[in-house]
Amino acid sequence: MAKLIVFAILAVVILASAVFCVSTKRIMRAATALLFVLFGVAGLYFLLDYTFLGTAQISIYAGGITVMYIFAIQLVSKRTLQGLSERWMGKRTLLAALIALVGAATVLGVFCKNKILSELVSTNTPNTEVTMEVIGKNLMSADKYGYVLPFEFISVFLLACIIGGLVILNIRKNEEVK
Repeated sequence: MAKLIVFAILAVVILASAVFCVSTKRIMRAATALLFVLFGVAGLYFLLDYTFLGTAQISIYAGGITVMYIFAIQLVSKRTLQGLSERWMGKRTLLAALIALVGAATVLGVFCKNKILSELVSTNTPNTEVTMEVIGKNLMSADKYGYVLPFEFISVFLLACIIGGLVILNIRKNEEVK
């Protein structure tokens, strides 16, 4: 019963923060709401006893990605953001709603298809669960199916993006001074 109550609280926090994130006009408030969404998803992982995924969610997404978004927001000049305005356009809103409905129908269709297939398969095969030891070895190995090299490549790529953003910012500041 306690897990159900915690799940309900996390679900309300996630949904409210997600709606606030996409509906606010202030970009820093949207980034903060995104942070709450990511923390809520980490809470769901902890609730399901997936401690590795919960800590990865907090450290990678809630920590790193949100900080990167905030740095990107701060790098953009205020002049660039001043010209932006949000308007509701009828045709675009209807098109977005239609695309969202098609996406929801696709997700529901795939969910129903996979649920039926998993019931058929589960009667014939034993339930095999991947242990955390196997996941950890695969994440930290440099073998054929290891993920160390992609993680290193992504970290170097993100560092190059940050340096490129700083160079662009420095060029714009020098142009504004002249």
